[in-house]
Amino acid sequence: MVRELALRLRDPSVHIEVACLAGSGAVAETLRVAGVAVTALSARSVWDVAVFRRLAELIRDREIDTVFSFLVHANVAAGVASQMVENVRFIQSIQTTQPNPAWHWKAQAIASRCAERIIVPSESVSAAAQDWSWIPREKIAVIPNAIDPDEFRIPNRVGDNVIHIGFIGRLDPVKRVPLLVEAFAKLEGRYHLDIFGEGDERGQIERSIVAHEISNFVTFHGAISAPQAALAQIDLLVLPSSAEGFGLVLIEAMAAGVPIITGENIPGIRDVIRPGETAITTKIDWPTGLGITIWELMNDAALRAKLIENGLREVRERFSWEVVLPMYRRFLGIESP
Repeated sequence: MVRELALRLRDPSVHIEVACLAGSGAVAETLRVAGVAVTALSARSVWDVAVFRRLAELIRDREIDTVFSFLVHANVAAGVASQMVENVRFIQSIQTTQPNPAWHWKAQAIASRCAERIIVPSESVSAAAQDWSWIPREKIAVIPNAIDPDEFRIPNRVGDNVIHIGFIGRLDPVKRVPLLVEAFAKLEGRYHLDIFGEGDERGQIERSIVAHEISNFVTFHGAISAPQAALAQIDLLVLPSSAEGFGLVLIEAMAAGVPIITGENIPGIRDVIRPGETAITTKIDWPTGLGITIWELMNDAALRAKLIENGLREVRERFSWEVVLPMYRRFLGIESP
């Protein structure tokens, strides 16, 4: 979202710069190639308080008039820097509904006092921000995340007579990938599980795969630079998370024509999908039921076609940059070019 906003908000009347708290990564290089200035503030750890001064100096030196920070660490840094500069508007973004670590929400509660407004991608995040960081509802603006649907036009996957079930995301306990592994182990027939992403839970997931004796039917693809490459390799996306801020991969899958199975009434996810219309929902913590749901959907071509058609329409009507970017421009007070 930082990359896309930085690139899409630019016009002759708007100067955009991006700062990252630590060192530069792939997103920074992409922005630099596109002509966006990126400054790495080189924080050595979360306790490197010198980063606050460096951020304040950057704001003054570049004559920045609006600072838009993303996620709790950046929000805290921006909040502290706001006390060192004058006549600068500070806006923050919260993108999660995960209750833990609880100290993140306490830190966000303090940081939010230094912000003019808080942008969140869903009503679920709004509720979490109100409940856990005590942010007044009137201070919160809901603007959904977005993609360009045309960038997700992928060719039909060349069939190998195998049904590829995919997970795309970081390997973190909140994603509940071991439950997907357990459900997958109950499937019979020509199924393959493709896991795209990295994270601290990879070891536990690998042990679960070995325990269920399905190693020959599971592939770890590691971290990916573009979701299109992953979506082109799967027939079904399963997102078993217990919480999401938004679930960007959901709208990416909809745009790519990949049907979705996810959990029932999950924060963040429930703001994006329509059960039975753009995705199938089920009880993820019942692996047998999840396995049955996967089998039923992959044997119902009419239902898959319905989900794909409705999903693409939903993305174009609610989650495309054509719809969302004007919301950001109005919020930031930027006239359309």
